Amino acid sequence: MTDPIAVALKFGFLIVLYLFLVWVARSAMRDLARHQDASVVSEGAAPAAAARGAQRRRPAGPDLRAGIRPTLEVVAAMGHEPGTSFDISRGATLGRSTASDIEVDDPFASAAHARIFPRGDFMYIEDMGSTNGTYLNGRRVRRPEQLKVADTIRIGETEYRYRE
Repeated sequence: MTDPIAVALKFGFLIVLYLFLVWVARSAMRDLARHQDASVVSEGAAPAAAARGAQRRRPAGPDLRAGIRPTLEVVAAMGHEPGTSFDISRGATLGRSTASDIEVDDPFASAAHARIFPRGDFMYIEDMGSTNGTYLNGRRVRRPEQLKVADTIRIGETEYRYRE
């Protein structure tokens, strides 16, 4: 007769192995989708702009060249006083690394967590493949998204507000 504890351990091991394989497959699919979205955004921008040609209209919004100074204001962050502002007019990286432009002292932040960058007359935010994600107004950032005045950016328990 087979020992019931040995049988239970075998089934337990198989269940853990199965869950691990599902996790690996899900992670791989998520990475593929993220890279596909990024390539569509970067490749799709040029043909659309070319199609508009001479009839291109400037969208209403901030003109970064006219002296608009976008900033991130701390709402809640360890190591920073609420109300502290960071100039992000030339873009910025956010993360735990000391090489980041804005250090995020949060256990849920990755070393290189997110980046904010200018594109045309607007500022955009994108997650840099972080484990726990970057959230814009409560929604997870899956591809570069345009920032608007008073948008809330959350990384773990750290929160910032976009200002101009």
